[in-house]
Amino acid sequence: MSGAASACTDIVVVGAGAAGLFAATWAARTCPDLHVTALDGAKTLGAKILVAGGGRCNVTHHAVDERDYCGAPPAAIRAVLRRFPVDETIRFFAQCGVELKREETGKLFPVTDKARTVLDALLGAAATAGVHVVHPCRVESIRACGDGFDLATERGPMRGRCVILGTGGMSLPRSGSDGAGFVMARALGHTTTRLIEPALVPLTLPDGHWLRQLSGVSLPASITLALASGARVHVHGKPLKPIEGAVLCTHFGLSGPAILDASRHWIHAHAADAAARVIIQWLPGLSPQALDQRLLEVKGRSVLAALHGLLPERFLRAACVEAQIDSAAGVQQIPRDRRQLLTRLLCACDIMPSGTRGFTAAETTAGGIPLHEIDGATMMSRRTDNLFVCGEVLDVDGRIGGFSFQWAWASGYIAGCAAADRASSLRAAALASESAPRPHEASE
Repeated sequence: MSGAASACTDIVVVGAGAAGLFAATWAARTCPDLHVTALDGAKTLGAKILVAGGGRCNVTHHAVDERDYCGAPPAAIRAVLRRFPVDETIRFFAQCGVELKREETGKLFPVTDKARTVLDALLGAAATAGVHVVHPCRVESIRACGDGFDLATERGPMRGRCVILGTGGMSLPRSGSDGAGFVMARALGHTTTRLIEPALVPLTLPDGHWLRQLSGVSLPASITLALASGARVHVHGKPLKPIEGAVLCTHFGLSGPAILDASRHWIHAHAADAAARVIIQWLPGLSPQALDQRLLEVKGRSVLAALHGLLPERFLRAACVEAQIDSAAGVQQIPRDRRQLLTRLLCACDIMPSGTRGFTAAETTAGGIPLHEIDGATMMSRRTDNLFVCGEVLDVDGRIGGFSFQWAWASGYIAGCAAADRASSLRAAALASESAPRPHEASE
């Protein structure tokens, strides 16, 4: 969808991704007489929606609360999520003709299993509400000026009474989320968090690491994070709970749902402690000591035979090589230190990642505009009047499973409705001022 940028409009939405489109739609629905324009500079409109969930788009999760997010304080996140809960998301898409299905993981996908279905529904809802979507149209700068905003765009200058910033963060920059929103926010008086890092991103391992030889192997596992001191990583003052889910070994390191969920926490821990580690239990619930005792009780069998059925043979052989053990050797023939190294590799595999795959492979962004700089009841800036903010540009990131999308829907809904009310009031005040008699007219 494209068009010419209107010189003046009531509400300008910068960014027509998930949060931006949702905000624009609800702004237009709330006050149908307003002029609402959404601008997006990405090469492909809605690119991040189209690639989400492996091209199926994980719209939301059946159970969402503030504990599924990081960044801002939980209470602040909860206040926003409650305004537009999952049931409202399901209802919205149903009204747009998109039926969602719940999978065993709790994730909700369109029954078509096509992300295009979701994007088309969002664009259709925006068009029906009267939103003018201009694409591609990159916004180069925003300046608060008098009772509105002046925007410099690649299609020429624009002016708006209110602006909704829904630019996204920095993840998947090819989708248009290149960090420009942070620059605009800072120019409008906001700060951004000290760290702005990729989240839900695969981790890399050093060259030659034994797990990199197992590309394609995916196993259920439990992950904990530890600092050099051995202390557990804390989040909001509490120890991070073990993260459970599939871990995928790749040619570059580790991926899979559990790793993606752990990545944000490891990145922030690593920034404070360069020796922050990832500890993987490939046999959840089984300690190294318990597995060692189990091996000692085996008589007359090889290590490989003793461990048969616990993990894939390919994985077990690689672990034996790493522990310098002949997998065909009898358990009783193996030196104690080699045997115990093997049990640690399987039950408490201590890993020092070399880094991450970066923003180009990240599904979302950790960090951004602090939520305390935004009025959670309206999503309006506490720094600049008539500026509203929603989505990934804020310091809120959800775990894998549709949680970031639910944040986009909830924050976009609040921003859109509140911006419409505000713009309507500003328009009424402007009209009243224009119709009021001038001093010389009153004296006549």
